[in-house]
This record gives sequence, structure tokens and C-alpha cells, in this order.
Amino acid sequence: MAKILMIHPDKCTGCRNCELACSFVKHGDFQPVVSRVHAYTWEREGISVPMMCQQCDDAPCVTVCPTGAMHRSTEMPNLVDWDERVCIRCKMCTMACPFGNARYDAASAMILKCDTCRGEPECVAFCPTGALEFVDDTEHVRARKKAYAAKFKDAFQEVS
Repeated sequence: MAKILMIHPDKCTGCRNCELACSFVKHGDFQPVVSRVHAYTWEREGISVPMMCQQCDDAPCVTVCPTGAMHRSTEMPNLVDWDERVCIRCKMCTMACPFGNARYDAASAMILKCDTCRGEPECVAFCPTGALEFVDDTEHVRARKKAYAAKFKDAFQEVS
């Protein structure tokens, strides 16, 4: 069965271990700026939320990509993947992402987007509170994930 990343905002403490694990696995050093996951903290409200690519069913980044560099993976159907070899760095995917989870890193000339570590997400392994889980993609889980995604999208639009 396919798996998806599930976020539990009520369990996140803002420790940012997810960012450190991701940057170390992807770049070999602890550099949160190049992490594919970011823990956003709203101090006034007292909440933190880890955010990464939501692997949208109707992924806008895939729709706008002129070269097919951003595409649905054939090996992992729940994964929106990025092919560095065909990417022209137009950054349309970064503008299309409603969550801001596809980012361009000028230093490496790469699109930074979660690929779930190809099925073994390190952010999940290093989350001390269980705020991130890699779970079976069931209707119940998908409905919960979509509800959270809608809340985040509304919250981010209010902030912008």
C-alpha cells in the first residue's frame, strides 16, 4: 500500500529536528535553510507546524511545469517528483505551490521539495514527539490530511 506523510500539528514543539535531519540527509550538513521541511512557529498562538510538500493530488507545480521536470512519480504514485536533468529553473513550480513548499535555492540552482526520502523520511525518524508520521494512504488519512491542508492554506493566505 502507498504511504503519505501525515502532520500532527498538535504534537509539534518547534524543536526543528525535522529540519536538521532533512538538511543532513540531503546535503551532508546541518543547514536548515536547505531543508525540505520547515517548522513554522506562531509564538503568540503557541503553536508550531512542520510543513513540507503536500504531494497534492492536483499538484499545481506539475500543471505549470513547462518541461515535465515536476511530475507524478511512476515508482511512487503518491509522490510529486522533480527531475533536475530536464528542469530549466523557470521557478514556475515555486510560484504555483499554494503552500510555499517548493523553493528555489540559488546557491545550488535546485528546486527544494520533499521527496519523502524515497519512502523512508528522515524527518519522521527524528521527530521526538510523533508530529510527523509516514502512514498507509487510506481514505480516512487522506481526508484528515486534506482538512489540515485546507486550514494551512487559509492561514497562510491570511498572513500574506
